[in-house]
Amino acid sequence: MHDDLFSEPEALSQTDLAHMPLAARLRPKNLDQYIGQQHLLAEGKPLRESIEKGQIHSMIFWGPPGVGKTSLAKMLAQLIEAEFISLSAVLAGVKDIRQAVAQAQLTQKTFGKRTILFVDEVHRFNKSQQDAFLPYVENGTVTFIGATTENPSFELNNALLSRCRVYVLRSLGNDDIECLLKTALADKERGLGDRQIECSPENLSLLAQAANGDARRALNLIEIASDLADNEITQDIIAEILGGDVRRFDKGGDIFYEQISALHKSVRGSSPDAALYWCMRMLDGGCDPLYVARRVVRMAVEDIGNADPRALSISLAAWDTQERLGSPEGELAIAQAVIYLASAPKSNAVYNAFNTVKAEIAQMPDYDVPVHLRNAPTQLMKNLDYGAEYRYAHNEDGAYAAGENYFPQEIADKAYYFPVERGLEQKIKEKLAYLKQLDEASDTKRYK
Repeated sequence: MHDDLFSEPEALSQTDLAHMPLAARLRPKNLDQYIGQQHLLAEGKPLRESIEKGQIHSMIFWGPPGVGKTSLAKMLAQLIEAEFISLSAVLAGVKDIRQAVAQAQLTQKTFGKRTILFVDEVHRFNKSQQDAFLPYVENGTVTFIGATTENPSFELNNALLSRCRVYVLRSLGNDDIECLLKTALADKERGLGDRQIECSPENLSLLAQAANGDARRALNLIEIASDLADNEITQDIIAEILGGDVRRFDKGGDIFYEQISALHKSVRGSSPDAALYWCMRMLDGGCDPLYVARRVVRMAVEDIGNADPRALSISLAAWDTQERLGSPEGELAIAQAVIYLASAPKSNAVYNAFNTVKAEIAQMPDYDVPVHLRNAPTQLMKNLDYGAEYRYAHNEDGAYAAGENYFPQEIADKAYYFPVERGLEQKIKEKLAYLKQLDEASDTKRYK
C-alpha cells in the first residue's frame, strides 16, 4: 500500500505501464499536469502557495468521485519529497493505522523525511479510528490528508476536523475532461499515443459529457473505446460502450441530497422548468421514482398547502400511478405533479402552524379538555355537565357559533394558522377575518 522505505522507487518500465489502467498511468506528477481545481491551484491561491513553499498542512479533500483527490495527494508528496502512505478506510483498521504511524516514525528517524498519510474514504472510519490519528497529527509524525465524498461537517469528528483544513474539489467541466482525453490520446509514454488512435472533436465531446465530471470515468471510457477501435474511435463505438450507461447518482451521499434540495427549492421558487430538470436528473441517475413521489407529496404540503389543496391530491395520484403502473407512465405522472406544484400558488402557513403547535405542546402542561367540549356517553358524565354548554354550530346562524372558544381556557387566545394572500388561502384568510369579527361582536363569548 506504500513505497518501500529502504529503496528509491525505480522508474516503471513500458511493460509495467502497459499493465496499469490508463487512469493510473496518467496521474499528474506536477501542477502543470494536474487538470481542474483552479479555484485551489491557480497562481496566488493559498493551497498553491503552500505547495510552492513546501509548507503542506493536514487537510481534507471533499468532492465527488473522479475529481483528482488521490492524484493531488500523491502529487503533493512528490513535490515536497515526502514519504507517501495510503490507507483505505473501507479495508483498514486501527492495526493498519498503527503500522502506518510506526513506518512514519521510522522514516523520520532514519531518513529525516516527512510522511504524508493519505486516507481514502475517511468518512468510513468510526470515531475511535479517527481519534487514533490525533496525537500523530498534533506532534507532526504525519501530515494527514483525508479524502471524502461526504460532507466532513457531518461525517468527521470535530477533533480531527479542527486539525485539518478542508478543501472542496469540484466536478471537472467538459473542457477539462476533453483536455485530459486529448492528453491520453497524444501521450506516447503514459497514454494511448503509441497506438495512434484518432478521435474527432465531436466524439471527444460525447465522451466528456458521458463522464459527467469524473476524470477516472472519462479515461476508463476512452480506454475501452480504444480497445474496440482499429485506429479511430467512432460514434458507433461510443454508442456501444455507453449503451448500458447509468449516470453518477450517489444514492446515500451529498450529491443525492443536493439534487433533492435543488428540486424542492425549484418547486418552492415557482420554476417549473428547473423543477422538471432536477426531477429528471434524479430519475435519469437511477433514483427510485417512489422516493421522488414521496418527496413531491412533502412539497405539496410544506410549500403549497391550502393555497391550492389540489396539489396534494395530484401528488398522491402521481405516487399511486407509479405504484400501479411503474415506468414510464408513473414517471410521467410524477413530472406532471412537479410541474403543477411549481406553477401553483405558494403558502407555508400550514407547515409553520404545524411546527409551532408541535413545539409549544412539547413545552406546555397537558391542559384538560374544557367541560363544554367533552363527550357525555354515560349518565355520570352528564351529571358532571360534560358537554352541557356545548353549542351545536349547525343550529346557529350561518352554522357558526359566534363567541365560542375551543381551546383550553389557559391558552384561549392562541393563534397558529396565518393564511397568506395567495391562491385559495386568500379566501380562507378573508373568511377567518370575518368570523373573528363575529366573535368580537358576540354577546355570548366564552371565557369572558
